[in-house]
Amino acid sequence: MNLSRNTEELKTVPEMTGGRVPYTPRNHRRILCIFPRYSRSFGTFHHAYPLMGTVRAFMPPQGILLVAAYLPQSWDVHFIDENVQPATEEDYAWADIVITSGMHIQRPQILEINEIAHRHGKLTALGGPSVSSCPEYYPDVDILHLGELGDATDKMIAYFDEYGSQRPPQQLIFETTARLPLSEFPVPAYQHVRMENYFLGSVQFSSGCPFRCEFCDIPELYGRNPRLKTPQQILKELDTMLASGNPGAVYFVDDNFIGNRRAVMELLPHLIDWQKANGYPLQFACEATLNIAQSPKLLEMMREAYFCTIFCGIETPEPEALHAIHKDQNLSMPILEAVQTLNSYGMEVVSGIIIGFDTDTPETGDRILEFIRASHIPTLTINLLHALPRTPLWRRLEAEGRLNHDENRESNVEFLMPYEEVVEMWRRTITTAYEPEFLYERFAYQMEHTYPNRIAVPNSPARLSRENILRGLRIMKNLLWHVGLWGSYRKTFWKLAWPALKKGQIEQVIHVGVVGHHLINFAQECARGDEAASFYAQRLRQKNTTATSPKSAIKLPVKLR
Repeated sequence: MNLSRNTEELKTVPEMTGGRVPYTPRNHRRILCIFPRYSRSFGTFHHAYPLMGTVRAFMPPQGILLVAAYLPQSWDVHFIDENVQPATEEDYAWADIVITSGMHIQRPQILEINEIAHRHGKLTALGGPSVSSCPEYYPDVDILHLGELGDATDKMIAYFDEYGSQRPPQQLIFETTARLPLSEFPVPAYQHVRMENYFLGSVQFSSGCPFRCEFCDIPELYGRNPRLKTPQQILKELDTMLASGNPGAVYFVDDNFIGNRRAVMELLPHLIDWQKANGYPLQFACEATLNIAQSPKLLEMMREAYFCTIFCGIETPEPEALHAIHKDQNLSMPILEAVQTLNSYGMEVVSGIIIGFDTDTPETGDRILEFIRASHIPTLTINLLHALPRTPLWRRLEAEGRLNHDENRESNVEFLMPYEEVVEMWRRTITTAYEPEFLYERFAYQMEHTYPNRIAVPNSPARLSRENILRGLRIMKNLLWHVGLWGSYRKTFWKLAWPALKKGQIEQVIHVGVVGHHLINFAQECARGDEAASFYAQRLRQKNTTATSPKSAIKLPVKLR
């Protein structure tokens, strides 16, 4: 496999200077932007959708919506998220050009979109994290856009203008050599989506992460010096998003929300004022390194801005493993103390957990389960280690001859422990973690010790709108029917729900019921061997593809850069 672009660290691409000059096209074009469906996985939360009525996907794909907004305003742009509904033959026939994007796990679906577009005689273009990392994965796409939004995007648009649907005699590659500053990014084209179709909304404030965790490709794709939008951009995006519907919660998809702490400290007062002025219409969630627990002033402002969930890549409770994967930032204070600190500010922690590190032993699974019990974290992405291209892990394992590209395996890593033993440890860990009683014990802890630490938000018109009330009633009806009446774990549900409902804790019961329903059902599928042990693996995904999309309040790379 030729991965020449991955043999050395990505050099930092400079930003444009002097500002972007908007392109004025000479010809009219019809652009079809298609975001490919995700295969079902832990982070899609697909088991929750039947309880939620109109929800069909996890989050709107920010990146391709950004590209849709960046295209010339005079062009006709049609956007389809195939996690919500598939593109039709009529959609392809209408378009001059088909643009798509995605992650490595969406590669089969990307290739399918390209094939259908070519069957209709359309020009195809592909951008995003997968092709930017491994352009050799996509030899049949007409135009490859490598890198982030910038001068390559302008050149690609100029090509669309001149050639329309005419396909080039050989593949063209446009690679960004000057990135558009985030402060000049347009508002994503939220007018093309219905927010009621999504589990969460999403917004991006920064790009990049200063840390160098061995398994992560973010620093090499997007840099170690976080780039930033302005607070005014974020507020405008939130206003525009709400005009398309209120998702109830918005996830900051930044690679590390506190990559630039000073910038976050400047953003938070604006978010607080916006929430107060609008009646606190949204909960916020984000992803940050665990050392955020050492910043009490920042946490207090996040609490006042109504951040209620924070995803932390804890990865493992074993200190020697954290040191080996260069995640020493998790060792700056005791992990359990850090989790408890975040809970004290009303933030429920979601944790990333990885099994398969070189330091793992047969006791690792038991240690993870003990950590889960001690931390009371309800939701953890318990995932088998998978080496992504363009990471230090990939390069190290490649040099050691420990990459295995057999797609029938659960992971491309040759573990130091026996392969079957590692897979079985993963299966036992995830199924035990999401046994209904064990999971609901942790949720009960959160209801008693975390949720009461959140600020008391007003009963404003934005929160008590007719739409929100009807949505809540619909979810509660479905929850009581599917879980409370017919669920296999209904006794466990009612043990928590009945006392909470008598106290008027309706929102909390809905949260626990909806999230818990997905976690329990997903773990049962893992026990039957119906789900892959690595959420990056292709083995089972190709037969499990559905109209769903991922996150993993949980790590969601939804960016076409």
